[in-house]
Amino acid sequence: MADPALNPADRYSRADRALHRLAFATIEAQKALADIEDRLYARRLAAIPLERPVFVASLPRAGTTLLLEALHESGAFAAHSYRRMPFLFIPLLWDALSRRLRVSGAPVERAHGDGMTTGFDGVEAFEEALWRAFWPDHYRADRILPWRADERDPGGEFEDFLRNHLRKIIALHPAPARYLSKNNGNAARVPLLLRLFPDATVLIPFRNPVDHAASMLRQHRNFTALHTRDAFARRYMRDLGHFDFGANFTPIAFDGWLDAPGIGPPEEANPWLRYWNAAFARLLAQAEADARITLVDYDACCADAEAGLARIADAIGLDGAPRARLIARADRFRAPTSYDATGLDLDGALLAGARALHGELRARAAGR
Repeated sequence: MADPALNPADRYSRADRALHRLAFATIEAQKALADIEDRLYARRLAAIPLERPVFVASLPRAGTTLLLEALHESGAFAAHSYRRMPFLFIPLLWDALSRRLRVSGAPVERAHGDGMTTGFDGVEAFEEALWRAFWPDHYRADRILPWRADERDPGGEFEDFLRNHLRKIIALHPAPARYLSKNNGNAARVPLLLRLFPDATVLIPFRNPVDHAASMLRQHRNFTALHTRDAFARRYMRDLGHFDFGANFTPIAFDGWLDAPGIGPPEEANPWLRYWNAAFARLLAQAEADARITLVDYDACCADAEAGLARIADAIGLDGAPRARLIARADRFRAPTSYDATGLDLDGALLAGARALHGELRARAAGR
């Protein structure tokens, strides 16, 4: 399979692109094959405990990828990787069929241009394609609708599918493991995830709102340029459910913020700060109501990574050698880029509200 690259079109051969198109044109067939996979591997799956999964969710650019990688490198977790691409719905069957196609390669910088690298065995967020296949009504042209805790998918199949799917990802891990997910889209369905997995922990990292909004704006411009010049890159990211930036940008409609007057275009900073306010107001309220949700002050974690990672280990119940390996990743956490608010032409009242909310988030994350 092709190497996950800075630009998918640069590294995907014609055969790779054709396979990708085939995979995402046959979602309904893959869902049927997933039922067959369930039966073929029923005994193996039944023996896999689905205990204490961890879901990392936030707006993009909150440090979620680095946190995912650090947790995965502890050895305690199984997660989606590029090896599962592009037949995401049938990971066990695709693993068996694709063994002869496997190649190796050095990690490359990801499309964000932020120094983070990825490779064939790099962990990544691929679950959104699954949610989109079973919940199409939540994905509108201009927004993604949040999920209710008591909501059921229209066909009534998703819950069993998802639990078995998580077991399949664990089955592909070389040792017993817990499931780990990093998916920004999960910020739209935290209560539902906690209903489906009552012993789960949801980690929600957050950043200084000015830096966070500016970083999202920068990436939106980056991906808009990429999608303009490269149709396959746009399709690739849309198929995977990566709606964070660029031509595919489809924000989560937290509490009706998208219907407020004067939102402005996403080529400006103010809409991203509005998005930040809406998202973290909702996520803070959820964290205050449910102890299974842990807010992670990413800036504070970078300032004292050993202490920050130790708090995360406590929150997810990680001890022994995996805990030590997680904390040993502290040297990878460095202060993110800081931006000057005066150069972003931010609305004063909007900025004041964001800073007040940031103070509440920090207090909650610090246990105050």
